Amino acid sequence: MSRPAAVRFSHFLPSLLLLGGGLVAANLGALSEFFSSLFNVLPTLLLLLGGAFCLIYSRQREAFLLLVVYLAYFCLDSRADYYREHGKAAADAALVFHLCSVLLPLLYGLYAAWQERSHLLQDLVARGAVLLALGGVSVALAQRYPSALLGWLTALGWPALQAGWMQLIQPAYGLFLLAFMLLALQYLRRPRPLHAAQLLGLFGLLWMLPKTFSLPFALNIMSSQVMLMLVAAVVHEAYQMAYRDELTGLPGRRALNERLQRLGRSYVIAMADVDHFKQFTDTHGHDVGDQVLRLVASQLRKVGGGGTAYRYGGEEFTLLFPGKSLEECLPHLEAVRQAVEGYALQLRDKGQRPRDDGRGRQRRGSAKAASVSVTISIGVAERQQERGFEQVIRAADKALYGAKAAGRNCVRAHGQQRRGAVRERAACDEATVR
Repeated sequence: MSRPAAVRFSHFLPSLLLLGGGLVAANLGALSEFFSSLFNVLPTLLLLLGGAFCLIYSRQREAFLLLVVYLAYFCLDSRADYYREHGKAAADAALVFHLCSVLLPLLYGLYAAWQERSHLLQDLVARGAVLLALGGVSVALAQRYPSALLGWLTALGWPALQAGWMQLIQPAYGLFLLAFMLLALQYLRRPRPLHAAQLLGLFGLLWMLPKTFSLPFALNIMSSQVMLMLVAAVVHEAYQMAYRDELTGLPGRRALNERLQRLGRSYVIAMADVDHFKQFTDTHGHDVGDQVLRLVASQLRKVGGGGTAYRYGGEEFTLLFPGKSLEECLPHLEAVRQAVEGYALQLRDKGQRPRDDGRGRQRRGSAKAASVSVTISIGVAERQQERGFEQVIRAADKALYGAKAAGRNCVRAHGQQRRGAVRERAACDEATVR
C-alpha cells in the first residue's frame, strides 16, 4: 500500500471546487436562461469532447465512466421534463428511475475500479460487452415484466435498515456503499487525482439521484459537474506526466524550461550531479540507482533560500533561485550538499527478507545491512547583465565540471579558480562509495 504521505489534498481540490459549485448552483432553484441552456447541452458536449480526449490518450476507463453518467442523465432527463411539464410522473418514470439508481453505482464502481491492463481494442470490447449485457438485460426485463421488476426493486429486503430520509430503493444504497469502499481503497492504494475525482464524483451522483424530480436543475448540473470532474482529472494527470518526473516526484525538464521563460533579471542556476552514479548501478543494480535518485531528490527538495529543484535528466538536477544573488545561494547549496552526504543509504538483501511483515519489522532493528554514502557535486552560476538563461545553464555546467575536477562532493561557482570551490580539495578526496 502507498504511504499515507502520498495522499494529498491537491488531488481532491479541483473536484471539490466543481462539486461545491454544482451543489450551490443546483440549490438555487432558478437559473438564468443562459445557464439553463448551457447545462442542457453541457453533458452532451462533455461526452463528445471528453470522450474523444480520453480515447485519444487511451483512457478507456474514463471514457466509459463518462458514458455511464451520460446514459443515466439521458434516461432521467426526459422523465424529469415530463414531470415538470405535466405535474405528474410518466408511466415508466418510477421503473426507469429505480433501474438507474441500481445500475448507475454498479456500473460506475465497476468501471472506476477496472484497471486498464489489456490491449486497447480488447479493453474497449470487454467494457462495451459488460455495458451491453447489463443494459440489455435491464431493458428486456423492464419491457417484459415491468410490474414484477418494479415490485422486486422496491421490496424492502431489510426493514430494520429503512429510514424516512432514504429516498432511494434499498439496493441502491448498498451498491453505493460498496462502490465507495472500493474506490476509497483504490485511492489509498494508489493516490491519484483521477481516483480522487472518481470518489467525489460518486458522492455527487448519490446526492443527485434523490433530487432528480424535486430540484429543477439538479440532474443537469450535477451530471455535468461529475463528467467535468473526470475530464479535469484526466487533464491533471496528463499535465503531471508531462511536467513532473515520476521517479523522483520533482518537476521535470519541461517544467524547468517553462519556468525559465518567466524569470526576471536576477536569478541563480545550480546544476547538481550524483557522484559515481554509474558505480552504484554497476555494483548494486538499477533498483539501488533509483533509490539514490529518490534520496538526492528528497534532499534537494528541501533546499532553502527560495530555491526550487528540478530533475534535468539522468542523475543530473537543477536548482533555480529566482531573484537571488550568488552570495545568497551558496550557503543553501552547501547545506543541501551536506544533507546528502550525511544521509546513509541502507542496502538490504531482498533474498533474506521475510515474507511475513511482522517478522520483517522484528528483524528490522537487528538486521545488518550494507551502508553506502551518496555525494553530489554542484556547479552554480549567476545571471549577468548580458546573459540569457541558456548561457547561465552552460556556465553552471562548466562550474559543475570544475567541481568534479576538484575532487567531487563540493560546490563551485562559475569563474572561481580551483582553490575557490566552496569546499576545499583536501576535503573532497574521500571516496564517495564506501
